[in-house]
Amino acid sequence: MKHPGKSGGIPHDEIRLHYLKDPKKADFALKLALKEFEEKGEVSGLLDTLRLIAQAQGGLAKLGRATAISRKALHEALAPDGNPRLRTFQSVVEALGLKMSLKRMRRQAVAR
Repeated sequence: MKHPGKSGGIPHDEIRLHYLKDPKKADFALKLALKEFEEKGEVSGLLDTLRLIAQAQGGLAKLGRATAISRKALHEALAPDGNPRLRTFQSVVEALGLKMSLKRMRRQAVAR
């Protein structure tokens, strides 16, 4: 029996999690999130993408064991409105088999 207002389709996050199980697709999603971050300062998309990749590739509990950070703390840090410490962010990135790097901006900011 169908419930009023319920579509019967697959929830959006479930589709995203299935998609992000593939490392190549996860890399592509991360590149898009990084591009948004670089162009617009969009932190929420980057954190959400990292959280979904972690969930798709073993879950936050597994990531917590790899980083020695509790599942709850990871969930809060990687929430779209999260504000993880740099050390937490670095631990998550490394546990996902990634590395952080910095590059010079195309045009240098003028010192005031």
